[in-house]
Amino acid sequence: MELLLDSVMSEQKNRSITNTIQQFGKKLFGFVRGKVSSNEDAEDILQDVWYQLSNLDALTEIENLSAWLFQVARNRVTDKYRKKTNLSLEDYRQENEEGEINFKQVLLLDDSGNPELKQFKDIFWKELMSALNELPPNQKEVFVLNEIEDMSLQQIADQKGENIKTIISRKGYAVKHLRNKLNYLYQELNT
Repeated sequence: MELLLDSVMSEQKNRSITNTIQQFGKKLFGFVRGKVSSNEDAEDILQDVWYQLSNLDALTEIENLSAWLFQVARNRVTDKYRKKTNLSLEDYRQENEEGEINFKQVLLLDDSGNPELKQFKDIFWKELMSALNELPPNQKEVFVLNEIEDMSLQQIADQKGENIKTIISRKGYAVKHLRNKLNYLYQELNT
């Protein structure tokens, strides 16, 4: 009787884990993928999250399963960065679908202690602030609100009471200026 009860409980747990993976798998992968440099790293971290979930005795004891999963994933990402000690700046490169390099995640959030990255971040922020100060105030404001404060261009247009095309144009001019001013950092990184 006890063996049958254990078997039923195990089957229920497996179904619950499978349902959880189906429900949260894609969102969790997207979250992790945005914080690591490759799909393989994201898959490894997700594997750790699912393994930790499977080792829990009672899934029903978790009050907010979504929050628990994302916290475990965040912790695994942090652990991964702490384990990597001999990274070059090239390891922090992330390209989006358009082939543009995105250092935002690393430059704003990385706390790995990598001395090469710290030096690059110091130079980058100094040069970025200098280049931003060369922009007209309205272009600078749109860039900062969109890229640093994560407001959408539509939110900025609504807040300023201006046409979205005007906001897009200002952002475009700002990006063009910043690309020209910071291009040497990109070139230095790729040599």
